[in-house]
Amino acid sequence: MWKTWNTVLRSCESASILCGAIFDVPRHRELVKKLEEQTSQPDFWNDSEQAQKILQQRKASEEKVNADEKLTRLVSDIETYIYMAKEETDAAQRETVLRDAEREMDAADTYVGELETATLLAGESDRLNAILTIKPGAGGTESQDWAEMLLRMYLRWAERKGFRTTVLDAQPGEGAGLKSATARIEGENAYGLLSTETGVHRLIRISPFDQQARRHTSFASVFVIPEVDDRIEISIRPEDLKVDTFRAGGAGGQNVNKVETAVRFTHIPTGIVVQCQAERSQGKNRELAMKLLRSRLYEAEIEKRQAATRKLDETKLEISFGSQIRTYTLQPYRLAKDHRTKFEMGDVDRVLEGDIDPFIRAFLRARAGRLNGQLAASAAEAEPESEE
Repeated sequence: MWKTWNTVLRSCESASILCGAIFDVPRHRELVKKLEEQTSQPDFWNDSEQAQKILQQRKASEEKVNADEKLTRLVSDIETYIYMAKEETDAAQRETVLRDAEREMDAADTYVGELETATLLAGESDRLNAILTIKPGAGGTESQDWAEMLLRMYLRWAERKGFRTTVLDAQPGEGAGLKSATARIEGENAYGLLSTETGVHRLIRISPFDQQARRHTSFASVFVIPEVDDRIEISIRPEDLKVDTFRAGGAGGQNVNKVETAVRFTHIPTGIVVQCQAERSQGKNRELAMKLLRSRLYEAEIEKRQAATRKLDETKLEISFGSQIRTYTLQPYRLAKDHRTKFEMGDVDRVLEGDIDPFIRAFLRARAGRLNGQLAASAAEAEPESEE
C-alpha cells in the first residue's frame, strides 16, 4: 500500500515541477514585481489604455505564480497526510487520515487537469465568450427532444464552471424539444473550451415518444463561435441591415404576444440572419442581437481567411449517421464515447448532467499532440539532407 501512495506522491511532485517549468514561475515572479512598481507610479493612470494592458499582464503573471504555489501547497498537504498515516498505530485513525489524503489527492488531480487545460488554450479567440447553437437533425420529435437535452447539458456544464448563461433564442419543437437554440456562455476561456464540442452528437435510447418502447437513434448538431468583444473592429453599416420586430413567443409574461419585443437582424451583404427574444424589452434584445451578428460576421471573416488551409464544411457534417463526433448510449448499455479521441465514460447520466470536462481535456490533448506531430514532420521535411 505504501509503495502505491509513494508512487502517487512522486507523480504529484512531478506535476508540481512540470507546472513551474511550463509557467516559468521565477520569470513571472520578477515580472509581477516590476509591474507592481509601474502601477505605483503617480502618472500610471495618465494613459488609461496602457494602464489596462499593464494590469492585465500583471494579473496573468500573478495567476501563474498563484497556480504554482497552490499546487505546491496541495503536494505538501498530501505528503503530510501520508507521513501521518505511516506513523499512526491506530488502524481506524490511519484509515481516517488516508481518506483525508485521498480527498486532497482528488483536489490536486482536478487542479492539475484545470492547469493542463489552461496551457492547451492558446488560440487568439479562446479567451472570449462563446455563442452556442444547437439544431436537431434526422429523427423528428426524437431529435428535437435530444437538442433540448444537449442545451440543458451545456447550461449545467456552464453552471458547474461558474459561467453566466443567456438563452438568446429558442424555437420550440412540435410537441416536444427544440427546433433550434442559441445561447451565450460568458466566462474565462468559454469559447476555447466549448469549441471542442462543435460537431454532430448522437443519442441511442428507448424512445419516450414510442408507445411500443422501441430503441431510437437521434442526432443534433452543435456549433460554437466566439463572441466578439469591443476591441475587435467589425463594421456594420445601417444601410446593410434589415431590422424586423415581432412578438415573442413562450409561456407567461405580461408582454408575451402583446408587444413586439423580439428582434431579427438580416445582414443584407452576407445574408446572415440573427434574432433574439431573451429579454422583455426590445432595446435589450436589439443589443444582444447586434452582439450575436457581430460575432457571426467575425466568424465569417475568420472562415474566409482560413479557407486556403482548411474547409469549414469538414466541421459542418450532415446531421445523420456516420458524421457524429460523440455517441451517448442509454440502451442496451450505458456509455458516452467520443469518436475523435476514443475517450469514453460509463456514467452517461453524469455526462448529461454537465460533466463534460474529461471529453474537452481529451480532445485538447489530442489536438495538441497532432499539432506537435505536424510541426515535427514539417521540421523534418525542411531539414536539408546531409551530403555523403
